[in-house]
Amino acid sequence: MNEADYKELKKGGMMRQAEAGFFSVRLHVVGGRLDTKRLRAIHDAAVRFGRGEVHLTTRQGVEIPNVRQDSLASLKEFLAPSGVGVGVCGPTVRTVTACQGCKVCPSGVIDSPELADAVDREFYGRPVPHKFKVGISGCINNCMKAEENDAGIKGWIEPRWVGSPCTFCGVCQAVCPTKAITTSSDGDALIVDAERCIGCGDCIACCPSGGMGEKSRGYRLFAGGKFGRMPFLGKKILGVLGTKEEALAAISAVLEFFRAHGKPRERFGDTLQRTGFPALETYVKETTGLP
Repeated sequence: MNEADYKELKKGGMMRQAEAGFFSVRLHVVGGRLDTKRLRAIHDAAVRFGRGEVHLTTRQGVEIPNVRQDSLASLKEFLAPSGVGVGVCGPTVRTVTACQGCKVCPSGVIDSPELADAVDREFYGRPVPHKFKVGISGCINNCMKAEENDAGIKGWIEPRWVGSPCTFCGVCQAVCPTKAITTSSDGDALIVDAERCIGCGDCIACCPSGGMGEKSRGYRLFAGGKFGRMPFLGKKILGVLGTKEEALAAISAVLEFFRAHGKPRERFGDTLQRTGFPALETYVKETTGLP
């Protein structure tokens, strides 16, 4: 096989193994979720075209190893009726990772799977200067490591002191990890320091009287993270995004900036080292009108 042919196969998620003549086939799995119909199809494909095993990747994906080159097309056709597609490699937007979000996890603030599906529909497989990874964490616990992704999201919840139900029991102040809640000088109100608040919502969850309530919830965006040989943590940009549509618009603008300023085979974090993060934030604000 010549290199041109192999590059085309690799773009379609079919990666050459160390063992000559065999490939590991990457499948398209969004947010690590698979229904039983697709799981059965993957099982059957691994038995029929591989050696009866699969590999679970570090980004919630599934690969079928040990597939002969002459079986690649047949494998793809076999999986298609079940809705299992083949993944992508190369300079593209990769499969989105996500936690289980607020519908499953008690700590969840946002519906991570719903946002992951939306990001996947809008951007998956789109061309960029180098691979681009998106990870979505449903809360500040950050299970999906937002800062390690080219674009990362964290769920955010902003507390608000309601007033009259409050008994000044002190529980919210005790559980706040950043000590962002203090009592006013006259002792008749609680004050939440927005600069110190990390949006975890612990004060709301623990309040026995309902005196600490929810003001808003949304999405925090981080950009420029990467792992691998030369890791770099992404940085927070913009304010709190209030809707899924705003999050999608922000990610779209980030991708446009990368296409405009990134060099071939340059990770987004390295691009931002050249341009500076303020340039990205300014571009996203001007393009989207987001705060």
